[in-house]
Parts: sequence; structure tokens; C-alpha cells
Amino acid sequence: MLKKGRLDNVLDVQSDRLQSYINSSEKQKALYKRTLFIVSISQIFGGAGLAAGVTVGALLAQQMLGTDAFAGLPSALFTLGSAGAALFVGRLSQRYGRRTGLAAGFIIGGLGAIGVIISAIINSIVLLFISLLIYGAGSATNLQARYAGTDLANNKQRAKAISITMVFTTFGAVAGPNLVNVMGDFAVSIGVPSLAGPFILAAAAYILAGAALFVMLRPDPLVMARSIEAANQKSKDKHELATTENRENKRGVIVGATIMVLTQIVMVAIMTMTPVHMRHHGHGLGAVGLVIGFHIGAMYLPSLLTGILVDKLGRAVMGIASGITLLLAGLISAFAPGDSMVLLIIALCLLGLGWNFGLISGTALIVDSTETSTRAKTQGTVDVLIALSGAAGGALSGMVVAGSSYPTLSLVGGIMSLLLIPVVIWVRGGKK
Repeated sequence: MLKKGRLDNVLDVQSDRLQSYINSSEKQKALYKRTLFIVSISQIFGGAGLAAGVTVGALLAQQMLGTDAFAGLPSALFTLGSAGAALFVGRLSQRYGRRTGLAAGFIIGGLGAIGVIISAIINSIVLLFISLLIYGAGSATNLQARYAGTDLANNKQRAKAISITMVFTTFGAVAGPNLVNVMGDFAVSIGVPSLAGPFILAAAAYILAGAALFVMLRPDPLVMARSIEAANQKSKDKHELATTENRENKRGVIVGATIMVLTQIVMVAIMTMTPVHMRHHGHGLGAVGLVIGFHIGAMYLPSLLTGILVDKLGRAVMGIASGITLLLAGLISAFAPGDSMVLLIIALCLLGLGWNFGLISGTALIVDSTETSTRAKTQGTVDVLIALSGAAGGALSGMVVAGSSYPTLSLVGGIMSLLLIPVVIWVRGGKK
């Protein structure tokens, strides 16, 4: 009886705390800001874990296999694992909240990184491939975390919330590759192969991100958003507003997903073959790294401004802007002389910027078009499509270039991006 009494007291306290947030718009705003801060911090760790491991994954496989033939397998396994984990994290978040889903995803990714380290020590190819598959969970979780900041945001804050988390991802993504040599030296000092060193950083970063979210993400933003929505729907004064703002919009979900899938395919396809194109024209690894560095910067650094534009100008306008920007990127990369670093940098910056426009506008549209009761599950499913479309874009790009040329690939990608315009017009036509 004593235990039951204590449990009742705990439940009463939790109920009172929940009700205090429901009744106070100020508390909701404070929780939104706190959630955004916590998620953003986790993104720094997540970005470091993602970039550090991806930088040397192919090199580690090449070293362990003794051949270049299967060096692309880590990327394929990583992407496949990311797709599966996106579905898992989305459904787990839907059932138990963001805190549980994101923490579990990051920690699983960290365990995968540990498996990679062990596989390098014992020289086990099978364990390496299995571990890389599991390691992909960290990437999927890092992408899904952008949704957590939007759970308590209103429709004029959502794109900005997404963009803030993406900016913080940049810090980790830039730091990770720059610590490759340091982590390699550290690995050797403790008897671990040097190429496994970045995975030590990845393991620590992912596990820290998961632990931080599990400990600090309280109250859970998705659970709280559901409670607030349910309370509003019971209120006669707010009933009409709630049903208008939270009504499931299947057309919006389809268009938001299409925007992100198309931009992912075009971006990955052109980005993947640009280093190969540059090497064929005599550029060294330093030049390749510079161009890709500008590209990655353009993918993430403009996010804060993009978020403001998406909220101010609208999802549709920025979706169309994404298609036009990607078209320009494709045209410049197709017609630029192979030895022109300046034009290649401009093309790849536009490619990254077009992807940025598409991801943020598409993500905001997904959030706008879903109810809290199904939102996380839908988001997870959409991220599966994004991961698989990226893998398809990378695989098909090599075939197109092998069968034709890099300019052809760039032109096809640019023209394909124009499909975003009728897609966006379709969703606007569906609005009453």
C-alpha cells in the first residue's frame, strides 16, 4: 500500500506539472526554447560522429580488404542502416516520445562505431560490415533530431527551428574530419589501427548525444505537444483553431516528401561524381577537398537565413527557389571548363544551397501537414525515402557518367529539379 501511495503521489505531481504547461503559454515558449537548445547541442555531437566516421569508412574497408573493388560498400551499408534506423526511430518516437527515440538511435549508432573499432582490431570483415550497418543509425537519428525542435513551435517558427539545428550540425561536421589525424594518432597510441581512430570519436560523440537527450529532454516535446493539442481540442473556444491547424494534410505530406527526395537525388548524384570529374581534369586531392568543403558549407551554413525565408515567404516559394537553384547548379557544372576551380566552386555551392532550400521547406511542410498523433511515424517514413533516394542518386550517377559524361549527369539533374515547380503548384492548388 505504501508503494502504491508513493506512485500515486508521483503521478499527481507529473499531472500537475503537465497541466501547468498546458495552462501557460509562457511556459510553453520557455520549453520550446529549452528543447531547441538541447537538440542543437546534441547536433554538434551528432555531426562530429557522422563526419568523423564517414571520412575514413571507405579507406578502412580498402585497407582491410586489400582491394578498391569493395571500398564503396561502407557507404552503401551506412545508407541502408540509416534508412532502416529512420523508420525505427520514427516509430519509437511516436510511441514513447522524442527523448526515447532519439536517445536510442544515437546510442545504437555509437555501439555500431564501437563494433567498427573492434572489427579493425581483430581484422574481421564480417563484423566491419555489420557494424557499419548499425552505425548508420547515428546518421538517421541526427537527421530526425531536426523535427524535435519543431514539436512546440508554431507554424511561423518551424522552419527557423529546423534551420537552427542544422547550423549546429555544421559545427560537428566540420570538426569531425579535422580531427581525423589527431584521433588516428590517439588510436595508434592505445594499440588500435589508425583508421579506426575517427570511429572512437564517433562512438563517444553519438553516445554523448544520446545520453544528453535522454537526461535533459524533459518534459518530452512531442508528448507535451500532444497533451497541449488534446487540451485545445477539448476547449470550445479553441476547437475550430485546433482542427484547422492540426488537420492531417496528405497532399502536403506527399509534396513535402517529394521536394526532399528530388533535391536529395540531384544533390547526391552531382556531388558524388564531381571529385571523379575533377581528378580526370588533373585536380589534386587538395582541390577536390576545397570544392567539397565549400559544398558542405553551402548545405548547412545558410540554414538560419533559409529558415527565416521559409517562414516569411512560405514553403511553396522556397520549394520553387530550390528547383531553380539546383537548375543553375546543374547548368554551371555542365558547361564549366573542367579546369575551372572558380566555376566548380560556384556550381557546388549552388548545389548545396538548393538542397538546403529543399530540405528546410520540405521538412516544414511535413510538420505543417501532420497531427501530433502520427507526426513522428510519418517523419520517420519520409526520412527512409530520403536515405534511399540518396543511395539511388549516388549509384545511378556513376552509371550515367560511365555511359555518357559528367556534363550529361549535371544537365539531367538540373532539368529533373524543375519537377519541383509543378509539384509545389499542385499543393498550392489543393489549399482552400
